[in-house]
Amino acid sequence: MADRPRPPEDILPEQFFTRWIPEVVAADAERRRRLGNASHVLAFELEGEGGGHFHLRVDDGRVEGYRGAPERADLRIRLDVPTWRELNRGSLSAPEAFLRRRVRLEGNLLLAIKLHVIIG
Repeated sequence: MADRPRPPEDILPEQFFTRWIPEVVAADAERRRRLGNASHVLAFELEGEGGGHFHLRVDDGRVEGYRGAPERADLRIRLDVPTWRELNRGSLSAPEAFLRRRVRLEGNLLLAIKLHVIIG
């Protein structure tokens, strides 16, 4: 998915999680097919200016995004806003961010591997 859509450089995390990701998934039949009938909750905690708690609900090929922490999550992802921006730009890969401890994961780590299907 090297040619995945890239969010605008100035997008705010809230816009990214609550609107951009759900819209991109809804518009991509192949991505929805690859999600299949999976049902997961992914929680994101972004530290720093513009950050906060967000979560994505994946259910039957659809993704819905919300501001706030969910009651339960299958996977929790913690990172700072600058790291999140680098990941969105493609100047930092997810594996590299994890190995450098710039991203912290808690929960079902297999979902982290599948995260690219949702986010790109």
